[in-house]
Amino acid sequence: MPTLKRPQKRWILSLVPLALSLAIVGHSYTQPSAAQASLCPVSASQPLTLSIASHRNTLLRESWQSYRDRFIQSDGRVIDREDRDRTVSEGQAYAMLRAVAINDPVTFERTYTWAKNNLARRDAQGQLQDHLWAWHWGQRDDGSWDIVDANFATDADIDAATALIWAAQRWRCPQYLEEAKAILDDIWELGTVQLPDGQRQLLPGPKEAFFNQPDRLILNPSYFAPASFRLFAEVDPDRDWESLIDSGYAMLADLGQFSDTGLPPDWVIYSPITQTYRPLEPDFPLQSRYSFDAIRVWWRVGQDAAWNQEPRAKAYLQAQLPELIQRWEADDRLPARLSLDGLTESSYESTAHYAMLYSALLQVDPATAEEIYQQKLLPAYQDGFWDNNTAYYTQNLAWFGLLPLEVSPGRFQSAQQSLRRVAW
Repeated sequence: MPTLKRPQKRWILSLVPLALSLAIVGHSYTQPSAAQASLCPVSASQPLTLSIASHRNTLLRESWQSYRDRFIQSDGRVIDREDRDRTVSEGQAYAMLRAVAINDPVTFERTYTWAKNNLARRDAQGQLQDHLWAWHWGQRDDGSWDIVDANFATDADIDAATALIWAAQRWRCPQYLEEAKAILDDIWELGTVQLPDGQRQLLPGPKEAFFNQPDRLILNPSYFAPASFRLFAEVDPDRDWESLIDSGYAMLADLGQFSDTGLPPDWVIYSPITQTYRPLEPDFPLQSRYSFDAIRVWWRVGQDAAWNQEPRAKAYLQAQLPELIQRWEADDRLPARLSLDGLTESSYESTAHYAMLYSALLQVDPATAEEIYQQKLLPAYQDGFWDNNTAYYTQNLAWFGLLPLEVSPGRFQSAQQSLRRVAW
């Protein structure tokens, strides 16, 4: 399979000038204090292991070690080696999710501490604005390394908060839970919006970028994370996180009629006035096609189906996956990108796409899932990496797609109760 580079993620930078981000500026890395660097001391000698038995444990452990050595600096910065060695908030959050899943508290703490110190959104006086993370850190035009775009991306903040809650439980660290709650406060206040019909909707980023006209709310279906929202509802019961589950599944149901294929688009416009969806303009920086963002819908919805037996999740997978199953049965391959009318827009395939599909197909068509695993995922893996040792995005999505989903992480127990280990 040819090397596949994910399109550069420049959406917020294209949509909102930095002047709209409340004059937030970045600060370069400084060594954290002992208190900052060790919220909950744990033994560095703990074995790397999932919390449930799986025949893929060895592969997942090996690939994590390879990723950690190749993509994570000693100070905890996760490097996107396909795009000028930049760092994105998504990458820091993915590393945290993987570290807690594989029982690597030292790497978890390093990646989390780097993100807190370097992605913090501050005003011109250096005061912390909120607990969300600037999405893009890298080399600026003047050669310095710092925050390039200080706007936030809610998928990264959702994943970071999820990882902190799981870490609090797995390693019995109440401080992680408190820091997760601080992030949840700001996700709710800055990353969601109440629509005129009373519906609560998740925003992909700042309102100034994604909901600056009454009839134009730009959405990214792959940011919808129902399993995380259920977890948030448990640790933050004062807010109606389950309303985001309802609006998210309503969005997916309506998007099933949005295109000829029924597949989710990377980006879409929703009009709260007419309560209808429409594609983004062809010359807009964001595109309404089935591609590298949209593939994560299968992973996130598949989690909810496997862990929570959510009937809407299972119904969505049963309704929309046949389009891809039929294409697979006809050609033994799937294109990495499709237009809304079902036309192939790429001659190449995507290992990340196959991995996200694999996790969802296990819920509705295990036989096809096994075919994809044997024919596409295993052959793409060699010496600890999928595809190659620069494909940052592929390493993460392939790893998540192959995580066992046989057992649910279960309900979170508060710090006052006996914390039990998550199933991961």
